[in-house]
Amino acid sequence: MDNSPGSSAGIFAIKRVYDAPSDDDGCRVLVDRLWPRGVSKERAGLVLWLKDVAPSPPLRKEFAHMQERFADFRAAYEAELDTNPAVQTLYGLAAEHGKVTLLYGARDPQTNHARVLQEFLEHERK
Repeated sequence: MDNSPGSSAGIFAIKRVYDAPSDDDGCRVLVDRLWPRGVSKERAGLVLWLKDVAPSPPLRKEFAHMQERFADFRAAYEAELDTNPAVQTLYGLAAEHGKVTLLYGARDPQTNHARVLQEFLEHERK
């Protein structure tokens, strides 16, 4: 199977891991480095916990979910993703399942690493 960005079919969506799974989620992948508090493996309904695609611990701590740091965080995280082999795993899952829902634990649906990851995956695929 060719997992290069241009060959992958399917779409990437994002969703809070605290939201209930739905039939249209497709392949559910947790993309946080840390397991979300209060969520059991059964409730999460995951196919995969892909810790390695999450931001590095130093980058995560530097960002600390502060809006004013988000632009710098985005640039640094995209640089990490450029050389991260876990990205190819996500392209492979998209090709296999058609839809991959990237699950995250952050409260803010706009200012979080899952949104950056989703946009990166969609942009790099083109």
